[in-house]
Amino acid sequence: MEYRIEQLREKKLIGKRTTMSFAANTTPDLWKSFMPRRREIIHRVGDELYSVQVYPDMFFEKFNPQASFEKWAAMEVGAVQELLPGMETTILPAGLYAVFSYRGPAGSPAPFQYIFQTWLPASAYRLDTRPHFELLGAKYKNHDPDSEEEIWIPVRKRENRD
Repeated sequence: MEYRIEQLREKKLIGKRTTMSFAANTTPDLWKSFMPRRREIIHRVGDELYSVQVYPDMFFEKFNPQASFEKWAAMEVGAVQELLPGMETTILPAGLYAVFSYRGPAGSPAPFQYIFQTWLPASAYRLDTRPHFELLGAKYKNHDPDSEEEIWIPVRKRENRD
């Protein structure tokens, strides 16, 4: 799986959010409520969609599929001047990310298993506590095997004592 390390600049997002767990995954419902209204968002920066996960501290150290986290369906905006009813804003803070190019059906656990079980432990990086996200661009086709997306994992350089 190809990757690059990238310094993300802060991004403002507008979208919808929900709380879920991996065991009770309501991602399809979230996107079904967001997609019909995405064109109403003003000051959009591009047409890419952001699938954002905000995990509590220690979420991956003590992984439990029943544990709750926040999930967003959103788009980047240049400015937040008018908020649509039922939509909210969030910020992706600036920071270092490992960006993985993934080709395959959405929702497959395989890329995440590789990232967290193989790549991350062997890398010069450790997981950071900022939001994780998938960038869904023009080549994203949901469950199609030819679908393409980028998986952005927040990282920081390991210190010698890690």
